[in-house]
This record gives sequence, C-alpha cells and structure tokens, in this order.
Amino acid sequence: MQRLAALAADARADGLPADLRADAARRVLDALGNSLGATGEAPARAVGELVAEWGGAGRATAIGTGARLPEPSAALLNGTLAHSLDFDDTHLPSVLHPSASVVPASLAAAEARGATGAALLDAVGVGVEITVRLGMAGYDRELGNSVFFERGQHATAICGAVGAAASAAMLSGLDAGGIADAMGIAASMGSGILEANRTGGTVKRIHCGWAAHAAVTAAGLARTGITGPPTVFEGRFGFLQAWCGDQVDLDALTDRLGEHWELPGIFFKPYPCNHFTHAGIDAALRLRARGLDPSDVEGIELGAPTAVLRTIGEPREDKVRPKSGYHAAFSGPYTVAAALLGGGGLGVFHEDFTDEAAADPERLALAAKVRCVPDARCDEIFPHQFPAVLRVATRGGAVLEERVDANRGGPGNPLSAEELATKFRLNAARRVSAEQADRITDLAYGLAGLEDLSALTALLA
Repeated sequence: MQRLAALAADARADGLPADLRADAARRVLDALGNSLGATGEAPARAVGELVAEWGGAGRATAIGTGARLPEPSAALLNGTLAHSLDFDDTHLPSVLHPSASVVPASLAAAEARGATGAALLDAVGVGVEITVRLGMAGYDRELGNSVFFERGQHATAICGAVGAAASAAMLSGLDAGGIADAMGIAASMGSGILEANRTGGTVKRIHCGWAAHAAVTAAGLARTGITGPPTVFEGRFGFLQAWCGDQVDLDALTDRLGEHWELPGIFFKPYPCNHFTHAGIDAALRLRARGLDPSDVEGIELGAPTAVLRTIGEPREDKVRPKSGYHAAFSGPYTVAAALLGGGGLGVFHEDFTDEAAADPERLALAAKVRCVPDARCDEIFPHQFPAVLRVATRGGAVLEERVDANRGGPGNPLSAEELATKFRLNAARRVSAEQADRITDLAYGLAGLEDLSALTALLA
C-alpha cells in the first residue's frame, strides 16, 4: 500500500514523463469519445434521471447533459457512459478495462478542485497503473486466467474503484498517507459480478460508474479524516484475500514499480463489443476481403480460448439469438455474422448493436450457423491476446480458414493514430458536431499545457 501511495504522491509532486502523459491523453480522448457515443443509451438516461433527483451543488460536468453535478454524481454518470458501449480499453492478461473508471473519477475530481490538465494526466496515468497492477495480482499464471474472472467477479470495477481513488486523492491534494487512506477506503467499496455478460441485464453498464463514484467518495472521506487499513491489500482479511483467496501474486503490485509502466501496452478497442469477440470479427473481415459471400456459407466454426467460451458462446441458445443489441455485443456467433454481412465504422460499429440489428433475420440465420469450440493454440496464447480461428464451410465444399493471434488495437497490431482519431470522431458524432469533435481532440492531446479544464469540459456538456 505504502509503495503504491508513494508512487502517486511522487507523480503528483514531480509529474509523469512526457511519453506517459501523452499516452494518458490518448486514454482520456478514447474515454471521452466512448462517453459521448453512449449519451443516448438507456442506462445513461436512467442514471442521469437518478442523479438529477439527488441534486446538490454542481462542480463537475455531466457529459452530454449540459448539467453540472456534485463530483460523485458526475463520476457515476460519466463512468456509466464510459463503459456503456463496451468500447473501453483493455489490459491483458488481467482482462480488465481501467480507463472507464479512472478517467471519469479523475475528470470529476479535477474539475471540482480546479486542477490543471497536466495534473489530470498524471492522475489518470497513476490510477490506470494501480488498477491494472491490482488486476495482475489476481492473475493466476498456472491457471492462465484472472482469478477474479474465474469467480465471476468484474475486476474492472473492483480494482478500478481503488485505482481511481488514488487518482481522485492526487487531484484533491492529499499526501502519500491520504492517498493510501483513499485506496484503503475504496477497497471496501469496489464490487461487480459478470453474470450479465452471459444472460443479459443492463447492470454491468453502471459498474464503472459506481467504481468512479466510490473513488471520488473515498477520496473525499480520506480528505475529511476517515482512514483505511494500512494492510488493506495483503492482509488476512484484505482486498486480495477476500476476492481471490490464496491465488494471488503480491509481487505484481510492486515489481519494478515506477520503472516499468503497463500504461502504454493497454489495448484500444476498434469494435464496440466484448473484447473476447474481436479476433473472430477480425477473421470474418479478412474472409470478407478474400471475397467470401455470406449466402454461400454452409457452416462456421469459431475456435477460441476455452475460458472465453462461457462469455461469447454459452448458453448457445442465447448467443445465436441475442435478447438485445447490448446482449449481442457478448455473442461470438452474432459478431461473426455482423462482420460477414457488412458492418460499419472500423469494420463493426454501433449500428451493428442496436436492438433492431440484433433481431435482423439475416444476421440471426447466419449466427445460427456458427458453432463455438475450444482451440488448443488459442488456449496457449490466452490471455496475453484474445485469439480466434474461423473456419467456414461453403456450399461448394470448400473450407476457408483465418486465424488471428494478435488483436487489433494492442502492441502487436496497434491502431494507427488516424484509426484512433476515426474512432473518436465516429463516437463523438452521436453528440457533437465535426468541428467540436476536432476541437475536443486538440484539447485532449494538449492537456499537458492547459491551466484549467473549462475549455474542454464546456464542449463535453
């Protein structure tokens, strides 16, 4: 705990190196684009109604509403937005999405406290780092998977609450002891289970909002005198023991801390759906480019890591006939069908995950031809990548195969600067004009030089 808090305090005092601030700026831009793109989603509207009922003195911007709210309320709404489209960045092999909790909490705290753009970037960088290190402490190398995930726990929200609390505490001006207290308090607040990935429900969309809300609240409690246990991570009744039991790697919390940063290697998502589906989409798009006609498909085999089939392939009857557009985003069969039949944006985009698209008879007929199976090579690679292999049998008797070992958006197959900008523009177009989107991009990339955030937040309202 003390070493993580010292990392945060040092970054608040001295600032992060320019390259880490630049990567943090990309995380901020990506999270803002995802949030603007989600402003019309039902969960965001529901949370917006709730926080409006709560009321209170407004000190932070509620994205897409024109309102200013108390910072915990703004963090709740903006975190819900950031995660609602399942378009947020992913760290591997911890299998969590750090920015969707950290950026909303940091933005709310920064606005409320009048922080500079540079301070915001430093807080985001540290918060993301702490979040993914907590996730890695729960990664079992022998198992080859996250213990959180194996137990049905949403590490994104559980670890995100703690990492984001460090960010909010930094922006609140707390010293190392206060930052440690904020993390210790937030460790009692993180939560989230993953059953909605399998069988539906919209609650998962608010997980990162609740984590951001908890983070800002924890920082406020630490600022006003509440303390956390100094052994909250490693203790007998601490965070890691409670969530993961004895399957923990405490060294992951502090190994080369301050020297090696996970931040630059975190994956950006090119498609607004569960990350486990992406390699299947990539493979389908390659087959389309090779000239595959969907009407010529007899059957499809989607091979994937065994661990991910529970999310994208089971129960089969739900995955081949998703209950909603959001449910379709967690379906291997549906996402393969969507990619083969057209797709938008960067290959598959928002229009493929409406309720109408998820009920389209042509897509459902093709999805019903997809059989999800475990693949040994994919098991060897997972979870350092989310690989897949697609084998398509045609009516003429041919079998076409595409194997994807490295997902688009990660270090082995990165999105270009233009692809990342395109993603932001397509997301932002749901809420703001092209001119406003370009201005937000410029301000986000120039955060290190901003004395205050008002020019940026005014465009987000």
